[in-house]
Amino acid sequence: MSEAATVFPVHNNKFRFGTKGLKSTEADMVMPKDLTNFAPAIDNTTDEWYAMDAGGWAKNAVVGKKLSFSFQGKRSVGDPGNDYIASLFMAMGEDAMTKFEWEMVSGAKLAFDCVINVTTPGGGDTAALDTLEFEVVCYGKPNFTPAGA
Repeated sequence: MSEAATVFPVHNNKFRFGTKGLKSTEADMVMPKDLTNFAPAIDNTTDEWYAMDAGGWAKNAVVGKKLSFSFQGKRSVGDPGNDYIASLFMAMGEDAMTKFEWEMVSGAKLAFDCVINVTTPGGGDTAALDTLEFEVVCYGKPNFTPAGA
């Protein structure tokens, strides 16, 4: 008989964003209020070649990666994390960058500098709450800490 897998609700994921851009310290890291959805995406770049020793079959290697997240939530005016992200809707260059941390339900952690791309700084149905939607794009190689490390 096999052991049952341990599963967790999505809301057990924890996200923290620096509220002072790339100069953020531990004290500046906050979890924005009222995030309702997140979707990580890894885009791998592969190199493909057809070697003589493979008899015409392709070989491939992963040679690059891009990590990003899309977030959806409600616009919560007065919350430091939510206000900071919403304030970046017109930012460009380094002004749109900050620090990001993801603590996964397993206890593993991912941390990196990132670009915040605010895609919806407000709006929605007239009978709904104001929306905040944005993308987090990893800038360079992230720092991954396995669970229990």
